[in-house]
Amino acid sequence: MALRFDHKPDLVIYLTAGDPSLDATRAIALAAIDAGAAVIELGVPFSDPLADGPVIQRASERALAHGTRLKDVLALAKEIRAARPAAGLIIFSYLNPILRHGLTRFADDAAAAGVDGVLATDLIVEEAGEYLAELARVGLAPIFLAAPTSPDDRLEAIASHSKGFVYAISRVGITGKQQSLTTDAAALVARIRRWTQLPVAVGFGISNANHVAQVAEFADAAVVGSAIVELIERSTPEEAPGAVARFIKGLRLPEAALAR
Repeated sequence: MALRFDHKPDLVIYLTAGDPSLDATRAIALAAIDAGAAVIELGVPFSDPLADGPVIQRASERALAHGTRLKDVLALAKEIRAARPAAGLIIFSYLNPILRHGLTRFADDAAAAGVDGVLATDLIVEEAGEYLAELARVGLAPIFLAAPTSPDDRLEAIASHSKGFVYAISRVGITGKQQSLTTDAAALVARIRRWTQLPVAVGFGISNANHVAQVAEFADAAVVGSAIVELIERSTPEEAPGAVARFIKGLRLPEAALAR
């Protein structure tokens, strides 16, 4: 399916594939979709996740210890696609695992798995020519990260080469929960909209209903990662799908309602 956001603010949910196991990730992803997630980002565990904070770093370490590799994540994506044909599905990876898999082979395998798009977190748009050509060949959407510090010429390039949506980073730094959103996020989204009509999703630090409500004022979707991964870390594999589903449903409620 094409990536789309129909219920502003829609939710993009990040999961580290293979944490605590591939079977558990599948169950959690399906529960997240059923609870209202518009898009699932399947994170490929990587040994040096420079953009990620300690929560996702620990999840990657656990998944790698279980032997999770890119080929396993693609197989998992195929299972999720078969079970939930209408859900948005993205592979979220650092570039190294993609290159080790082989760029052409990766594009073919991701398309065959039913993936909608790919976010290579450490690939800058200026060096993405071959990558963009391979994704275009098989109809996959390239998604790039746009930062508050990005100059206008880079934002224009990101906007012009992105498909599906643009991922706006709410702050400079690594992933992880935060107390409140900075004004940088709204300003960044306004700048991005100068060059594209694609939806804009805001991520990095989105962790509660208030954050989601704030994002709804200026963007199309909120990306929730570390808060979900931390919840999985605190839960048993049997508990995690239900806990994640309840958390996602709560993200659409004001905190006043949650406190009742």
